[in-house]
Amino acid sequence: MSYTYVIDPVGLGSGTSGCSQGRVPIGSVTGNRPKSYLRNIMTQRAELLDQPEPEEHFVQLYGKDDRLLARNVSRYLSEGLRRGDGLLVIATAEHRGSMVRRLTGERTYTRAVLEGRLVFLDAEATLNRFMVDGEPDQARFERIIGEALAGVRTRAVHSGIRAYGEMVGVLWKAGQFSAAVRLEEFWNELLQAGDVSLFCAYPIDVFSPEFQAASLDALLRAHTHVVPTAALEGALNRAMDEVLGDRVDDLRRLMQANHRPAWAVIPKPEAIILWLRNNLPGSVDQILDRARQYYQLAASA
Repeated sequence: MSYTYVIDPVGLGSGTSGCSQGRVPIGSVTGNRPKSYLRNIMTQRAELLDQPEPEEHFVQLYGKDDRLLARNVSRYLSEGLRRGDGLLVIATAEHRGSMVRRLTGERTYTRAVLEGRLVFLDAEATLNRFMVDGEPDQARFERIIGEALAGVRTRAVHSGIRAYGEMVGVLWKAGQFSAAVRLEEFWNELLQAGDVSLFCAYPIDVFSPEFQAASLDALLRAHTHVVPTAALEGALNRAMDEVLGDRVDDLRRLMQANHRPAWAVIPKPEAIILWLRNNLPGSVDQILDRARQYYQLAASA
């Protein structure tokens, strides 16, 4: 199974063929412009979280402020509860608590937990069960996670399974980058069962130097989509206009002309940040410092 991702900062790049609802499936990126770019950020996010397709494997990157992560994961799980899907949540204690608080308002929450249709596992404890000498062991992973998925599958009212996992994020935070990517590969093989979608999360700040193509290539290639972040595009455009001044229009045309790598569908603002990191090192920190300020103001409004 191979995954690709698309970076298209101006929304004019190549798309996919043969994917329902305009999504990029597992495989190569060819054909016409992806329909996902025709939807605004809020619509893209809603579709991913509310109606994930089997084998879709999407990721959210978050910094110190994880409130948006909690909202998105809770929406993904709440919609699964309403649809009768089986739900497997492998989260850190902190995030698990915030999810439970949000999900308890759902009418079917308590029943789903009691029946085993919604199962919570601790990310660190579960990870430790299949790590061997600092690396994930595939046989142990398949047995442990496979059994957990099978359990919620048998109790699901609907045929779909929604999984959420933070074990890769735990590894990434600990500096075990290759182990995190390897674990993503194990997940992708498991997703071939055909009825499971997977939502992952990484504690990566898109405004920081850590967020650049060279260090994230393997991580991005392991996913079909990056979850869009509302308010980021406006903050980034405002900062670029202020810092770059008269140069900004020429640079946007340059992005359109020469940046067409085939990578998971990555939202336009995150793609622009990667382009700036790679092509405008003298101005990128100033742009992103301002963009962070504007984004934080918009997010807290």
